[in-house]
Amino acid sequence: METFSLGLDKLSYETLVSFGRNKDLKFKVSPDTEKKIKNSRKIIDKILGDEKSYYGINTGFGFLSNVKISSDKLVELQLNLIRSHACGVGDLVSEEIVRSLVFLRTHNFALGHSGVSRELISFMKECLEKDFTPLLYEQGSVGASGDLAPLAHLALGFIGEGKATYSGKILKASSAMSRLKLTPYSPKAKEGLSLINGTSFMAALASFALSEARILQISADIITALSLSAIKGSLSPFQKEVHEVRKQEGQRKVAHFISSLFDTKDEILESHKNCDRVQDPYSFRCAPQVHGATVDVIEFAETIVNRELSSVTDNPLVFSGGKIISGGNFHGQPLAYSMDFLAIAVSELGSISERRIDKMINPTMSPHPPFLIEGSGLNSGYMIPQVVAASLVSENKILSHPASVDSIPTSCDKEDHVSMGPIACHKARKINRNVANILAIELLAACQGIDLLKPLKPNKYLEPIYDKVRSISPYMKKDRSLSDDIKAVSELIQSGELIRLVNPIGISQHYDLPGIQKLFLRKNFVGKLNSH
Repeated sequence: METFSLGLDKLSYETLVSFGRNKDLKFKVSPDTEKKIKNSRKIIDKILGDEKSYYGINTGFGFLSNVKISSDKLVELQLNLIRSHACGVGDLVSEEIVRSLVFLRTHNFALGHSGVSRELISFMKECLEKDFTPLLYEQGSVGASGDLAPLAHLALGFIGEGKATYSGKILKASSAMSRLKLTPYSPKAKEGLSLINGTSFMAALASFALSEARILQISADIITALSLSAIKGSLSPFQKEVHEVRKQEGQRKVAHFISSLFDTKDEILESHKNCDRVQDPYSFRCAPQVHGATVDVIEFAETIVNRELSSVTDNPLVFSGGKIISGGNFHGQPLAYSMDFLAIAVSELGSISERRIDKMINPTMSPHPPFLIEGSGLNSGYMIPQVVAASLVSENKILSHPASVDSIPTSCDKEDHVSMGPIACHKARKINRNVANILAIELLAACQGIDLLKPLKPNKYLEPIYDKVRSISPYMKKDRSLSDDIKAVSELIQSGELIRLVNPIGISQHYDLPGIQKLFLRKNFVGKLNSH
């Protein structure tokens, strides 16, 4: 892998997630970046003796911004800031996200507008190289003034306080540092504020949500193709002419991709080419329109998130000519909107998937016995797996309520409008996990339907998917618990394995994904969604 130049190269969500999960990204600080960092810091050092007030440099914070702090208290000011703001609650943030977060923070600082010192950049680079991961908590950020609470826990670890993980164990940060031969960092003027300010936490979460959503979206297309085979459905609605006249790019891509999965000899298709069925239900016939709309939303969210990853979002900002400007780049509204929209779009992948499950178990809609089981009545088959899918769809409807429409004033009404971006990210990832389980149920049902069509077999593109599922979940001849099967197939989907299995037809040709080889087709890339 090429070496990433911090503060210089364009950072994408694929690269950020790859670093968090694989620890194999090489990175450096170029001479040009070194110069930017040093020049920015000189401006901060120069004004430290001024009588003028500069927010967060020689003043209090938020409502206390009018309180001037004497020069001999500036280091204490930064330490107090970190300690007081480190009060997050909830579940622990995964190590992979913490690694991504440290990388993103270092890259953002290296852009040269934060006024931090070269020493801080070097320290954070060393933390990355030695895999030092402070303990962070998921809840506590309202997504404006930056992700204050989670980022403060990150900074708390950097100063040798709080907790960190080491070899899978939770230790005092000072103990973990000692074992890694790291010296706790002493923040200079402004550096404590820079460390806790900005949208990096929600941007890292959004990057993971996006990578998960992409895998689910492409996997949903593949699963739809197998379900289409299982009900002996029609390919007519997927023909190119239909989608060329609508001009919706996502729809066109999905239709083209699903069609390509049947672009070969297919026994099942041949078996019903002269049947009298006129139309399939919407959940099959309109898959390009629904899945395609999700593709468009994902691509919109990718644009927003990738912009944010190479942005400077702390406050105040330092510019050439000695300008120090206090602004609002820490406000997470762009990310909040994009993650709310992503949540809705992925939720619909689950909604339409559940409808396909329903059609496969319904003997009036499919060529199979009720609930996809021989001896229906004595056996219940896929009756309750469809109910489980329905319950997840209903939960997703609640989770799809936008976080970004809410705002609660904070800091004595000084910070009177906030984004709730981190909440939008957490909801999106929860929906991702639910949809992975819904798609797993659909995939199991589709394979059960394929079994009931024997001796007919799926085509050469779909058969490897069927074989892989059957290697972990055998055909259900009579009732058994499917919980473990659903979990195993859900993890299979989350791993990106379905995408790798059909890669010979060239997925990237259909979706134009610049990072697809890196993101989806490399072995062991994707972590489990329940490890969040």
